[in-house]
Amino acid sequence: MSRLLGLVVSSCGGVESRLCAELAGPAVARGWELAVTLTPTAADWLADSGELDRLRGLTGLEVRSTSRLPGRPRPHPDPEVFLFAPATAGSVAKLALGLADNQALTVLGDAIGEPGVSMVVGYQVRDARFRHPAWQGHLDALDSAGVRTHRLAEDRPWTDVLDLLPVLR
Repeated sequence: MSRLLGLVVSSCGGVESRLCAELAGPAVARGWELAVTLTPTAADWLADSGELDRLRGLTGLEVRSTSRLPGRPRPHPDPEVFLFAPATAGSVAKLALGLADNQALTVLGDAIGEPGVSMVVGYQVRDARFRHPAWQGHLDALDSAGVRTHRLAEDRPWTDVLDLLPVLR
């Protein structure tokens, strides 16, 4: 298995202060090389907070948030393992429905169902989301595609979602 982790990030509360400290940095410390793709809003939030530069310092690959132009080389090799965290409720719903309205969801949507590719989605949602009639269906759709899902807690480090990734050897 490759050591390349496709880290995909959306704009959940805390991303500007927790992403590098609780996900990206610990993933690198565990031996993962990061191929990072951000939703456009997450890219804006991280740039505004100064964390985008810190994130870039954790990978030797381009941190992307937009599509590449035709004829340009692909900025990342294809990862065998993806972590989508933090993921918003809207992004989880779009992924479950196969909607790809930004580069981050396109990367993930193209990877779901690929032989040998594993994916973990760490979502951050309010308790009320669980009462929405469509929410469980979105989680079930991802589960049926072999995607592992995990709720990120506001009061615990996000690092626990890394334990759901395959073990590097």
